Formats: sequence, structure tokens, C-alpha cells
Amino acid sequence: MSRRLVGIFLILLLPLLSAGSDKKEKTYELIYKDVQLLRQQVELLKKKIDKNTEDIDSIKVQLKELLTIAKLLQSEQANFKQEQQKIPAQSQILLEKIEALSLQLVKVSEEIITIKRASLLPSEEPEKKPESQQTETITPEKKPKDEKKEEQLEEETPTAPSAMLSPAEVFNMAYSDYRNGNFELAIDGFKMYSEQFPESPLVDDSIYWIGECYFSQKKYEEAIEQFNELILNHPRGDKIPAAYLKKGISLAELGKKEEALSVFKLLVSKFPLEEETKIAQQKIKELKSEDAGY
Repeated sequence: MSRRLVGIFLILLLPLLSAGSDKKEKTYELIYKDVQLLRQQVELLKKKIDKNTEDIDSIKVQLKELLTIAKLLQSEQANFKQEQQKIPAQSQILLEKIEALSLQLVKVSEEIITIKRASLLPSEEPEKKPESQQTETITPEKKPKDEKKEEQLEEETPTAPSAMLSPAEVFNMAYSDYRNGNFELAIDGFKMYSEQFPESPLVDDSIYWIGECYFSQKKYEEAIEQFNELILNHPRGDKIPAAYLKKGISLAELGKKEEALSVFKLLVSKFPLEEETKIAQQKIKELKSEDAGY
């Protein structure tokens, strides 16, 4: 009886044991699959990390290149600033050289003009004729008394003052009259200089100072005419910036603000480095503030 019970118990236990082993096998299989899945995910993560590492390395290289370029730009900018600081000194040296050459040119031109004018004047001592030619036969038409009268008339005829003066003396006299406030005399002197010495390099200066004389007398229309003549006929003269400035101020004094603004802006655009440009910029601000009602 007991053997039967043991047999029956074993028979009943075997299915349970086989079921338990099946469950264990299934659990192992699931764990294996999970492990394999995790491995795949780890591999993917490694690949992504490698790629990110490559990207980071590439970015580092680009950053180094950008830093190198930035340093080069900084050095170039520093060099540019140094060169820019040298420009005023270089321009000043150039202006001094130009001024020296201009003075030499003026001196040489005046000497040439003086020599030309001296050659056109009659000689003070007439050439002596041979004694045979000194005696002159007196014809009935020409009497000794008439000759004396003619000589007296020649002696009484005055010589033009400008014929005896050098170009520098005429110009300096006119400028001295301007400095002393004798504007009408200065205008006459500068006009005489322009007429008598048209080949002189200071002709444009004489035109400018005529305009200054009118400007000082508040004759703004006449001053503008002179400044226009200078700008049109001597566009490369050294007084052109000053002529633009005084023309603009004259127009502003006459109430022609729009025209004055145009002249000031033209001066600023054409001669940005001149001292007159700074004054023109201030005048532009003043005119604009007047229009705005400040």
C-alpha cells in the first residue's frame, strides 16, 4: 500500500517538476534576450559617443582656427591703428614740403615776372651814338623849341607805381592794407596784383583776399562772387576750403540756410581733413538746431 502511495506521489510530482524546469528555462531565455538587447543599446551608445567625440574634436579644431584668425585680426587692427596714428604726422610733413615748394615756386615766379617787366621798361641810359650821328640837322618842320617842349612833356609824364614794384611788394602792400582794416585800398591792391601779374601763383590768393575784404565789410553778395570765381577758376588752390567756408557763412548771413547747408556739406565731403571742415560741421549743427527750434 505504501509503495503505491509513493508511486502515485512520484507520478503527481513529475509534472510539477517538469513545469518548474520549463519555467526556469523560459526565465533564462528572457534574461538572455534582455542582455542581448542591452548590449545592442550599449553598442549604439558607444557609436554615438564616438561620433560626438569626433564632432567635439572638429569643433575644437575650428575654435583654434577662429582663435588664430582673431589674434591675426587683433594684430592687424593694432598695426592699422599705429599706421593710422602715423597718418597725421605724415600728412603734416607732406603739407610742409608742399608749402616749402609753393614758396619756392612763388619766389621763382616773381623773379621771372620782375625780369620780364624790367625787360619791357625803357633803359635809363640811352646808348651813346657816334659823334657823327649826334649832330642832327634841324629841318624847318622841327625847331629846337619844339624839341625842348617834347622833352619836358616826357619828363613830366609819371611812371605807373606798379611798374616800379615787384609782385611780392604789391601783394604785401595789399595784404597790409587788409590787416589794417583799409579794405577798399586792399581790394584795389589785390585787383592790381591780379591784373599786373596774371602768371603769378598767388593770383588765386589775391582773389580770395578780395572776397575776405568784402566779407569783413559784410558785403556778402560781393564776397560770394569772389569765392565763386576762386572755386571755379582755381579749384586746386590752397584757399578753396576757406572759400567754401566763407561762402557758406555768407549765405547763412543772407538768410539762405538751405544753400548754406549744401555748401557746408560739400566742404565736409570734399575736404574731410581740413580745419575748415570742423567749423563747417559746427555750422551745420547750428543751422539744423535753428530749423528744429531749439
